[in-house]
Amino acid sequence: MKAFAALYSRLDATTSSNAKLAALCDYFLAATPEDAAWAVYFLSGGRPRQLVPTRLLREQAMALSGLPEWLFEESYQAVGDLAETLSLILPEVRHSSDAGLATWMEDYLLPLRGLPPEELALRLEGYWAQLDRVSLMVCIKLITGSFRVGVSKLLITRALASLANIDSKRVAQRLVGYTDLSHRPSAEGYLKLIAAESDDEHAQRGGQPYPFFLAHPLQQPVDQFETLLGPCEDWQVEWKWDGIRAQLVKREGRLWIWSRGEELVTDRFPELHSLSQRLPDGTVIDGEIVVWKAPAVELKLKGDEAFALGPPETGAGAQPSVQPFALLQQRIGRKTLGKKILQDVPVVVLAYDLLEWQGHDWRSRPQHERRTQLEALLHECQSPVLLQSPVLVGCDWMDLGRQREASRSLGVEGMMLKARDALYGVGRTKDMGVWWKWKVDPFSVDAVLIYAQRGHGRRASLYSDYTFAVWDGPPDASERMLVPFAKAYSGLTDEEMRKVDAIVRKTTVEKFGPVRSVTPSLVFELGFEGIALSKRHKSGIAVRFPRMLRWRHDKSVAEADSLSTLQDLLSQA
Repeated sequence: MKAFAALYSRLDATTSSNAKLAALCDYFLAATPEDAAWAVYFLSGGRPRQLVPTRLLREQAMALSGLPEWLFEESYQAVGDLAETLSLILPEVRHSSDAGLATWMEDYLLPLRGLPPEELALRLEGYWAQLDRVSLMVCIKLITGSFRVGVSKLLITRALASLANIDSKRVAQRLVGYTDLSHRPSAEGYLKLIAAESDDEHAQRGGQPYPFFLAHPLQQPVDQFETLLGPCEDWQVEWKWDGIRAQLVKREGRLWIWSRGEELVTDRFPELHSLSQRLPDGTVIDGEIVVWKAPAVELKLKGDEAFALGPPETGAGAQPSVQPFALLQQRIGRKTLGKKILQDVPVVVLAYDLLEWQGHDWRSRPQHERRTQLEALLHECQSPVLLQSPVLVGCDWMDLGRQREASRSLGVEGMMLKARDALYGVGRTKDMGVWWKWKVDPFSVDAVLIYAQRGHGRRASLYSDYTFAVWDGPPDASERMLVPFAKAYSGLTDEEMRKVDAIVRKTTVEKFGPVRSVTPSLVFELGFEGIALSKRHKSGIAVRFPRMLRWRHDKSVAEADSLSTLQDLLSQA
C-alpha cells in the first residue's frame, strides 16, 4: 500500500505527462505482479462496489478522533473530500504497513463487505492504525470506490508498453474489459498484459472485445466543411444515435455484449441472446443499443428468452424511430428484467461497423470495405434485433446540413462523419483515420442561480456547484415563483467561478449543511443535450448534461425564462 500511495502522490503532484509516465514506469518496474495487477485496475478506472457504508466510516472517524459532529462537518466542507478529511483528523502513525496493495485488497479490504457494524469498527480501527497519512487516504478511497487520479488510460498503456517493449496498441487491446466488475485482478492477468506478442494470441481472446474507436467533435460552420474535409463523397455519413455504444462478440459458440465503458452487459439485454444462433463464430460488430419505437417491434417470449418480430425498415432512405435515452435508462441498473419492462422498452442493435470477420481482425481494412461486408452479414443474418444503421446521402455538405436540422425530431443527436478510407483506431486518435461527431446545437434557456454548494478537489474552497431555476409563470403574472430544474458545475472559467463564489457568500440567505440558498441575482444561459418529462422533479422536467454556456450580465432575474419555455422545448425534443 505504501508504494501505491507514493505513486498516487507523484501522479497527483504534477500535470506533466512525462512526469506521470516516469512515475508509472518506476512503480511497475519495482512492483510485484500481484500489486501491479491491482494498480493497473484502479489507475484504469476500476472501482469495486463500496465496501463499507459511508455513514459508518464517518462515525468511526469521529469516535477515534474525538471530534464532535459539527466540527467534523465543518472540516469536511473545508477539505471537500471525505477520504482526505478522514486521513487528516485521524491520529497519525509513524510507521506504515509494508504489506503490498494486493495483500491489502484481497486479505484486508474486500472481506469487509457485508460484515456487521461492530466487526467493521474493530477491523477499521486496526487497519487504519497501520497506515501513514497518505496511505490512509488512498486506503479510504479504495474502500469507498472513489479512487481517482489525474492519469489517462493512454499513459497506462504507454507505461506498460515501455516496460514490455511491445506496441502500446497491443496493450490497449489486452486492457479492454480489465476493469469490468466481474474481473478480479491477478498476477497471471497482469503478466498477460505485458507478455511478448504471439501468433496465437488472437485465437485466445475468448469474449474479449476490441478498444473502441472514438470520434472528435466537429464544431465548424458547415460552409467550411468542403475546405476542411473535402467532398462529402469521401465520407460515410450516419445518424448519431442516442443509445448505448456496444460491441457484439460471437466466438466459441457464445455471445458477449460489451458497453463502451468496458462493462459486460450481456445479461441486461435478453432479447439479443438470439444472435448467438444467428451470427457466425469469429464475428465482432460495433453498434448502438437503442429502444426502437413501438409498435415497430413486437416482443415475444419463448421460454426465458425474449426476441423481437417485425423489424422496421432500415434501408438507406429509412427514418430512425428511436425512443429517448431516458427510456433506455429504465432498464439500466435493474437487477431483474420482467416481461413488462421487456415489452415496454424493447431494444435493437443498430450496427455500423465490422471489427472481426471469420475470426480475422478487420480493423486495418478501410471503412468502406468493413461496411460492405457488414451489410452482407446483416442481409444473411436477417435478425429482427440486429439492424443496419442507415448511411445518409446528400448532394453536398449544405444538403447534409439541412438533413441534420431534423435530428431532434428523429430522436438522434446529429450526424457521424467517417472517412471512407479510415481504419478502425484505438480511442480518440487520428493516426489510423478519423471519425467526427457533428452534433446538433444544445437546447438553451436563461436560468437563475438559487442554491450553491462547495465543489470537490481543487474547488473544495469554492462554491462551484449550482442549482438553477426558471419562473413558473410569465412576466406579467401577478405572483410567480422560481422553480428549480437543473444542477450544473461546468462551463465557467476559474476567474468567473471566483467571482460567483464571492457573490454567493455575500447573498447567502440560509444554510442547509453544505448547501446555501442565495438571494436570486445571477442569470446564466444553460445548455443541455436533451429534455424530458419527469415525475421526480418539482418542475416536472428533467434535462440531460446541463452546463453553463455563459454568464448573462445583460439580463435581470425578472427576464429569465419560464417553465413554458422548457415546455416549448419538449415539443422539439
